[in-house]
Amino acid sequence: MSLLRGKIAAITGAVTGIGRAITVEYIKQGACVAVNYYPDEKSQIQYEDLEKEISDSAKLIGVPGDISKPEAGQDLVGKAVEKWGRLDVFVSNAGICEFAEFLTMPPELVNKTISTNLNGAFFAVQAAAQQMSKQSPTGGSIIGISSISALVGGAGQTHYTPTKAGITSLMQSTACALGKYGIRCNALLPGTIRTQLNDEDLADEDKKKYMEGRIPLGRLGMTTDLAGPAVFLASDMSTYVTGAQLLVDGGLFVNLQ
Repeated sequence: MSLLRGKIAAITGAVTGIGRAITVEYIKQGACVAVNYYPDEKSQIQYEDLEKEISDSAKLIGVPGDISKPEAGQDLVGKAVEKWGRLDVFVSNAGICEFAEFLTMPPELVNKTISTNLNGAFFAVQAAAQQMSKQSPTGGSIIGISSISALVGGAGQTHYTPTKAGITSLMQSTACALGKYGIRCNALLPGTIRTQLNDEDLADEDKKKYMEGRIPLGRLGMTTDLAGPAVFLASDMSTYVTGAQLLVDGGLFVNLQ
């Protein structure tokens, strides 16, 4: 059974990591997907690799854009609607995380992180909601990729964790604001997932073993671990779920001590 057959989705930051895994699974489940990626040569190559992986190219389009700029979300939504006529699912996933010491962190890094992770998410979600509200009462599903970091502190992430708490809060507030249009808004909170954002940090074998030891399921997360929960929230199986936060962390949060 294809859980997303006929649905139209758009995903930001979708050619690597969690966004890519969700894209691949959405298409497997029958959706058509418009993917946003950063407008540079490296990301373009990554998009072309994604195209090769997807067997049905008619179900995928790429829309380059810097998500920190409000027009990028509008462009992504507009291209999806131009291609397929509507938007049913929107996943706000794009984000950056560069570890840095709080006392010496430069304003440029703080502003860049907030601009991409939080401001960018706000305007992209707004663009999706503007389209979905026109489709009322069918509405749609908006999913914000937050993080376990929204719930706990991180010494090297003082600029990052507030943005992820902001994503969770954004999904709560948009759930209240958009429910009358039939739009559901929920957050996924990944735990420690191996992605390009933390590969360098987890290259330390001792640190990796320490992290695995804190996780009840005994392993770090994979990007594909987020795909199933993202399908659930996008599908008609979750039509009465909105304003929720779903931890996808192997049990890490309940085992923190």
